[in-house]
Amino acid sequence: MLKRGGVVAFPTETVYGLGADATNAEAVLRVYEMKGRPRFNPLIAHVANRESAESHGDLHDAARKLADAFWPGPLTLVLAKRPTSKICDLVSAGLDTIALRVPANEIARDLLQAAGCPIAAPSANKASHVSPTTAAHVAEDLGDGPGIILDGGDASLGLESTVVDLSGSVPLLLRPGGIPRKDIEDLLGATLADAQPGDRPTSPGQLASHYAPRARLRLDAMKVEPDEALLAFGGDPPPTNGPMVNLSAKGNLREAATRLFAALRELDTSGYKAIAVMPIPGEGLGEAINDRLRRAAAPRGH
Repeated sequence: MLKRGGVVAFPTETVYGLGADATNAEAVLRVYEMKGRPRFNPLIAHVANRESAESHGDLHDAARKLADAFWPGPLTLVLAKRPTSKICDLVSAGLDTIALRVPANEIARDLLQAAGCPIAAPSANKASHVSPTTAAHVAEDLGDGPGIILDGGDASLGLESTVVDLSGSVPLLLRPGGIPRKDIEDLLGATLADAQPGDRPTSPGQLASHYAPRARLRLDAMKVEPDEALLAFGGDPPPTNGPMVNLSAKGNLREAATRLFAALRELDTSGYKAIAVMPIPGEGLGEAINDRLRRAAAPRGH
């Protein structure tokens, strides 16, 4: 299917991806069209190993250090794109950088090996909708759009990859994700600067309104209004007569990360037009969880 220019949904350890041959511009365009994704928002190219990544991006010393520590895994590196790379410009949205990742999921890695090409793959959902963590989520959002949906069960992490831009003189954190900021900073021996997204994103996940359910989100809620569902965290949620999903009754951020998107989907289909979200600590994976929630709560119209 990939070699014929088709689109395949497949599992990774983060979320399910909607993939096409990254060297085939027509196939990549189908991914954009299937998602309804803004054309200026770059995609991540998934590759089988570090050697493959080096044929597409400039892996200097810092990049190699991070790749050796966190690949395969939920880390995306934005690097200067090699002029000899066959990855098409649509993947990088015309930029001179490329976002690369080596996934840890065994099915994803087997697919990359069998296809013999890099796979451009955003999350397998309509643009701005909640990211899918099961094959059923993909089918609900995209119907029969993908030629094949590979069912690999629940995504083990359930939160997108951390995106680090190493294409310039200062390392930038473009998107918090499955690898905490501190782990990366400790390895680099340097502080990650926070990117200031402009009108033209340099990596996936930088649009202000993103990962958005249809229901309106109210963050840092200490009580629940009568017309609100509740996204809870921890062992003492406020009283509610409406639907509730607790991301982690134990207050475990890793458990919360794996349940976040599925919980938003569940509450979004409850019939309630608003969701109260309890405060969630900002350290470790909490930074990425809060980043997603802020984007989900952002005003629409991007």
